[in-house]
Amino acid sequence: MRVSIFGLGYVGAVTAGCLTKEGHTVVGVDVQAEKVESLASGVSPIVEPGLGDLLTEAAKNGLLSATQNHEEAIAATGLSLVCVGTPSAESGELNLQYVWEVVGQIADAVRASGESHDLVLRSTMLPGSTQKIADELLDDLLESGKLRLFFYPEFLREGTAVADFDDPSLAVVGTHDGSTFPGELSALFGGDAPSVNWPGAEMVKYACNAFHATKVTFANEIGRIGKSMGVDSQSVMGLLCQDTRLNLSPYYLRPGNPFGGSCLPKDVRALAHEGRRGGVELPLIDSLLPSNEAHLAKLIEQTKRLAKGRVTLLGLSFKSDTDDLRESPMVEVAQHLLGRGFELSIYDPQLKLAKLIGTNKRVIDEKMPHLASLLTDDLAAALGREGLVIAAQKCVDIEMLKPLLTAEHTVLDVNGWSELRDLPAQYEGFCW
Repeated sequence: MRVSIFGLGYVGAVTAGCLTKEGHTVVGVDVQAEKVESLASGVSPIVEPGLGDLLTEAAKNGLLSATQNHEEAIAATGLSLVCVGTPSAESGELNLQYVWEVVGQIADAVRASGESHDLVLRSTMLPGSTQKIADELLDDLLESGKLRLFFYPEFLREGTAVADFDDPSLAVVGTHDGSTFPGELSALFGGDAPSVNWPGAEMVKYACNAFHATKVTFANEIGRIGKSMGVDSQSVMGLLCQDTRLNLSPYYLRPGNPFGGSCLPKDVRALAHEGRRGGVELPLIDSLLPSNEAHLAKLIEQTKRLAKGRVTLLGLSFKSDTDDLRESPMVEVAQHLLGRGFELSIYDPQLKLAKLIGTNKRVIDEKMPHLASLLTDDLAAALGREGLVIAAQKCVDIEMLKPLLTAEHTVLDVNGWSELRDLPAQYEGFCW
């Protein structure tokens, strides 16, 4: 491939070096003459292990050049990568000025050339940015087929960027509608990279970085409170990382139900209390319960909006395959619905009132003393012929649901049960 790279900072320079290593011809483009001169001579404009040798070799083999002239770069290449910065404004708002300027220049050059071109955006941008750029700067080129547009988020860590390019921890390609990217671009994207739509590809970069920041902050807060209690938190976190089934895994990383049960709420509460008692500031841990409560409030709001009269709750326990009702979000949802006068039926095969004991029984005695009149093991009777069905847990086989739901039912999917989309009822996801 013949590739032009706009923006010769960390992402652009590393991408240039790594592509030339694979035999591609690269033209670097930047407004700063120093960066252009450096790259053209095979000298890295940034400090990054291994990059200098790649660029020196590329320049010696005639695979690398650089220019400040965008028209020259477009004329010499068939694909352009935009890697310019997207800094924060004083308000915290993302500044996309450089992206818009560069894309506008590329668009004008492609129009002038009359040749087809591929444009790949790598600059980190919030969801909706690529669509807006497409609508306002590229509409005619996309409509005519002269330009194909992709969003390709980068996951390069400074200090290990060359290794990360060769073996990325994650690769995602954004296409307009999520369709598979053209096979001839596998040399850039890799053959196994999944395709999603533009907003999805934009969002995954932010989700990853926010999660990384959360992990750093969490480990630091455990460190602070551990030290205040005489605990070696390095050792504690080392042990935590040994659990690769729950701690270092996809578990708990799916949007859906607020957390509940006998462990998470009380343990977070206790840790936050100990921090306050000991004078240790734990902003992340302190925010967990308020965030969970805000999530529950959103679920209740959505439920009230969709409910018209009759409501069926599939699953009352805090998670599937248990009868534990302690701090179950669905108990709160049920209470709000009853308080608003909705007709409520509850179907939860795991829940046997006669077997409830201890705290679990006390929860129901205090919050829902009339649960026996709401709970039924007759699924058809619970669903009726219309109304809102809140699918909180997978407590029923999908084949049992299918013949009982009608177009007069609306299903609110709380936990990402994808098969619900195929049922005769109207479908709405909680967080998707």
